[in-house]
Amino acid sequence: MFKEAQESDAPFYFSKENENCVGKVVLGMEEMEPHVEGGLIGPKFGIYQEARANNKIYQYIPKFEKDIVKYVAFSRLDKLNFEPDLLMITATPGQSEIILRAMSYSTGEIWDPKATPVLGCAWLYIHPFQSGKVNYTITGMAFGMIAKKIFEPGWIIISIPYNWIPTITRNLQEMEWVLPSYTDSREKFLEREEKAFNEALEESQS
Repeated sequence: MFKEAQESDAPFYFSKENENCVGKVVLGMEEMEPHVEGGLIGPKFGIYQEARANNKIYQYIPKFEKDIVKYVAFSRLDKLNFEPDLLMITATPGQSEIILRAMSYSTGEIWDPKATPVLGCAWLYIHPFQSGKVNYTITGMAFGMIAKKIFEPGWIIISIPYNWIPTITRNLQEMEWVLPSYTDSREKFLEREEKAFNEALEESQS
């Protein structure tokens, strides 16, 4: 549905009747079936060695309590007509560096991605909303996205919760996107590095 939202000309929403994966479980729309939480599914696909290893992830998987979420709305940014809980961005590594640096630019916040081999949706949707932390993953690393052929590998999906949107957008307006050190030659960078080090040393001693 995230990919569909990127291609759709209008916002849309879904309820549990429109969802055919485990998303409705982590959203609290349905209870997790005992044989799933017991870890009996993952070994059948070769994701986990045995049920105990599979079961362990449910100590960490974020999810909503039952019946809190009834619907989930999606929209492309240029078609958005509601205030979003999450801003999802698909980007190249270079574009992702700019966005994540914008998060750290005025705050010093660390990059702290969370993921498991399965239930990638829980880490991209539930975790950022509940924790208030930006999260990201790389396509080609989550079982469901690989098996269902949703994205080509190598894209970075960044999930930005509502509380971070103002800071990141403000910092993107202020900071330099492509730093001179990225386009300098290696020799030029080493000169710049030495100069910056010496200037910082002088400032610290003044």
